[in-house]
Amino acid sequence: MIGRRPQYRSVDVHAHLGPYSLFFIPTPDAATMVAVMDATGTDVTVLAANRAIQQDAHLGNSQSLAAVDAYPDRIAAYAVVNPWQDPERELTRLADDARFVGIKVHPSLHRYPVTGTRYAAVWKFAAETGCPVLSHSEHRSPYDSPAMFRTVAERYPGTSVILGHAGITPPGVDEAIEVASRYESLLLEVCGSHMTGPLIRSMVDQIGSDRVLFGSDFPFIDQRMSLGRVVCAPLTEGQRQDVLSGNARKLFRWRPLPGGRGVDQ
Repeated sequence: MIGRRPQYRSVDVHAHLGPYSLFFIPTPDAATMVAVMDATGTDVTVLAANRAIQQDAHLGNSQSLAAVDAYPDRIAAYAVVNPWQDPERELTRLADDARFVGIKVHPSLHRYPVTGTRYAAVWKFAAETGCPVLSHSEHRSPYDSPAMFRTVAERYPGTSVILGHAGITPPGVDEAIEVASRYESLLLEVCGSHMTGPLIRSMVDQIGSDRVLFGSDFPFIDQRMSLGRVVCAPLTEGQRQDVLSGNARKLFRWRPLPGGRGVDQ
């Protein structure tokens, strides 16, 4: 992309940082991420450290904050809340530290259902403050299948919950669309190896372009590939801009996202 300016501006609401224990990631650092963001026209990326999701929520959340400190105009952080690792402590930390803009949970990896009582403090905090929550969602998972978020939406109607991956597989996307169509507090995010332009169009057609968000899963999936799926999806330009950045800017109101720099507007 040398010598070319990106046509679109974007906000990536689903990314990670650092090494992952289950497979090798060659360049999982913040500096590489920002360099790719410059090429793609991504103004800001909201991330959660892999260490926070896997081994140690407290230490990993500190790594996310270090990335924010290094690139305060480009990177924002989720506070990962692990239901087995003193969730109240991380929620208190989140409340006290304005560098966190949202909460990340991963019920499948933590092997604890999204409807369980150990997550109750997360949903209560989100409902009271307006803090967005990004959750992994996976078709047929006993921990976070899209249909399970019906319970969250009914118990905590003021909560904004992003269903990460929108169920992952095409049947999972159908399931995510079905539940999101019933509850306006649920939003769908588009990253995943099975995602396609027609699936993104199906989300937009059935729940509206105002509740679909761009995410990449970077560095698991290259941000350029994930972005291309949205840029080439059969959407109107207005719908595309909603998905790429408009919806994220509206959603993150509790603590607004930083602006962009690097590529000329």
